[in-house]
Order: sequence, then C-alpha cells, then structure tokens
Amino acid sequence: MADTAAVVYVAAGAATLAAALLPRLLGRAPVSMPMVFLAVGACAFGLIGPLGPPDPRQHDALTLHLTELCVIVSLMGAGLALSRPPGWRRWATTWRLLGITMPLTIIAVAVLGWAMLGLGAAAALLVAAALAPTDPVLATEVQVAEPTEDPEKDEDEVRFALTSEAGLNDGLAFPFTYAAVAISVAGIAPSGWLGEWLALDVLWRLAAGLVVGLGAGWLLRKLFFAAPSERFRLAEHAEGFVALAATFLAYGAAELVEGYGFVAVFVCACTIRAGERSHGYHRVLHQYVEQVERMLTVLVIFLLGGAAATGLLAGTTWQEVLLAALVLVVIRPVTSIVALAGSSAGPRERAAIAVFGVRGVGSVFYVAYGLQAGDFAEADQVWRIVAIVVIGSIVLHGISATPVMRRLDQLRDEKVSPPPRN
Repeated sequence: MADTAAVVYVAAGAATLAAALLPRLLGRAPVSMPMVFLAVGACAFGLIGPLGPPDPRQHDALTLHLTELCVIVSLMGAGLALSRPPGWRRWATTWRLLGITMPLTIIAVAVLGWAMLGLGAAAALLVAAALAPTDPVLATEVQVAEPTEDPEKDEDEVRFALTSEAGLNDGLAFPFTYAAVAISVAGIAPSGWLGEWLALDVLWRLAAGLVVGLGAGWLLRKLFFAAPSERFRLAEHAEGFVALAATFLAYGAAELVEGYGFVAVFVCACTIRAGERSHGYHRVLHQYVEQVERMLTVLVIFLLGGAAATGLLAGTTWQEVLLAALVLVVIRPVTSIVALAGSSAGPRERAAIAVFGVRGVGSVFYVAYGLQAGDFAEADQVWRIVAIVVIGSIVLHGISATPVMRRLDQLRDEKVSPPPRN
C-alpha cells in the first residue's frame, strides 16, 4: 500500500508545478486555472475513496484561516499592481462601484434571500455581505497584471476599476457581516445592536484599518527606498519575500487594534506603491506575492471542488440555484450599470466592469467568519448558496474573461493606433 505522506508530497508537487505551467499552457483558451483545479478537486475527492471530504462545515477553523491568508496576500498584490495614484476623480469609477453597486447588491441579495428562500434576517444579510465583494483572488484575468515602471502609462479603465474595487470592497463587506452576526445574537431590533455596530464596526474599525495601512505603508516605504544605510534599503537588494512581511505586519497591526485588516493591507500596498512609483522593486514585490497567491488559490479551489463533490451541495433547491444565477447575471450587472451611468468610462468598458464582478475566496471567508462568530440556524443553506455562486462565477467568468478582455484590448489598440498612410 502506498505511503500516504509520499502520495501527499507527490500531489502537492504536481499541483504546484501545474500552477506554474497552466497559465502558459492555457494561453488564450477560454479556460481559467481555477476552472481546472475546481474540476480536479471534484474528481480527486469524488473518485478516490480514502480521501475524506474537505467539508468547510467540519473544518471551519482551517477554512477561515486558509481563505483569510489567501485574501490578504491577494490584496497586497492588487495594491502593488495599481500605478494610478489615488484621487477622487482618478478613482471615480471605483467610488461609484463601492458607494452604489455594493450597497444595492447587498439590499437586493438580502431581500431575495428572505423572500425567495425564507432565510431569516441575519442569514439573508450574511449571504448578501458575503456575495457583495468582487474577489481579488479569482479575478486575475480581468485585473491589472503587474506594476508598470512608467507612471505615465495608465491602466485601462476596466482592469483598473475591477482591481481597485476588489482591493477595497473585501474590507468594506466586513461591517455588513458584523451586522448579520449582531442580528443573529441580539435579534433584529436595532436597540440591541445598532449603536455599538455604528461606533465600533463601522467608524472605529474602518478608521483604524485606514490609519494602520497608511502608517505601515509609509514606514515600510521609507525603509525600502530611503533608509539612511544602504544595507537596510531593501529596494536595492530586490528581496521580494518582504512583501509577505508587509502583508502580515499591516494585517496583524490592524487586527490588534480591532481595525479591518483587509483595508489595512490594501492601503499599505497602495502607500508603498506611491513611493518611487517608477522603481522596479514594485514589480519584484508583486511577482513574489503573485506566486504565493497562485499556490494558495490552487489549494483553496481544489478543496472547494472536493467539498462540492462530497456533500456540500447536498439538498440544493432550484430556488437557491436561481438566486445564484440572479446574483451573477442580473444583480451585479444591473447595479453596476446604474452606478456607472454618466461616468467617463465608455459603453463597452461599463458593460465589462458590470459583468465581471467575480465572486470567490473572499465570499468563502466571510461565510466561515460569520457562521463562527454568530448564531445561525440556516448554516448549511448559507454554505450551499455561497458555494453555488462561487462555482458559477469560476465557470462563467473563466469561460468569458479571456476572449472578452482580448477583444477589448484589440478595440483599444485600434483606437489609439494612427490610421495607415496612403
């Protein structure tokens, strides 16, 4: 009989090698790496008997911390990739998506969860909060690829909007998750939770995350680029792994003061990126983070596929499937089109931004967090709904992202290219 540890090592090595090769092998094919590993996970756990089901309901602590790690690493990568300096007008598309699309999505999903599925107020709000953010992990095909050393070369609006939105709304979903937890414990009456929620979960935690992110980013930026001694000026030594140090320091410091660590990590990354914006060290940091993110993504999606094949989706109803379809093809696109009406983005860009609201690992994290922190009677149903949406997003956006983005790139190149001379 084969040694179990040896089999695990071989499987881990094969998966890691595949994570490196697949993006190159797939090329322009309408198939994404998450789609492949979702299918591999389903086949592996569904066909190989000795493998126990990787059910997130049974392994809640592992699910929480694995998805947490995956998201914060991805947030650091998203912040480092953005070359466009923050600003009210420069990030106008982002503010519209955060201020209009996200609240409208939460309202719509919560109402449908209550009306269609009979979820209680707390469970409906938790599902809505978990499904509201655009995921920074699974949306690599439609996000900014890497930092550019030319600060004058701006990102195209679609990739910039989806990257910056994903970087911020994963943290901004937390207040609504806390509200769901509070309602599950104290009841729906606002007198039992509203005051503390506004003061602590909205004002303090957001402000603390922002301040910690700015402070950590400023200090690390000084260390990387302007340390008094060249020996400590890490940008001169191209040490990419310190991107993880920045991620963990910002996240941990924010959590210590009860701030939102997701916000802190993204703000920290943007603040580091603002230092010596054209320096090649940003690309070194981003490449290291991207490699770590890819390995974590492979693991999370592999386990999700296994969970789906071994009982996580048992008992799924047509109403739950319908709700998942509405989230992906109606609610996100419609609320985004409403938010972007009258914006500077062109019609094609607005449509692409609206359609590619990828749901993924962040949604899994919020469900794991909320169900551990609160008291929800509909836990199995909540997991089913979110899993269906995430799997649907992996398949739908995995098939469509590459050809759509390639076509948008072609149209943009044709627009900026000078006409041929006669």
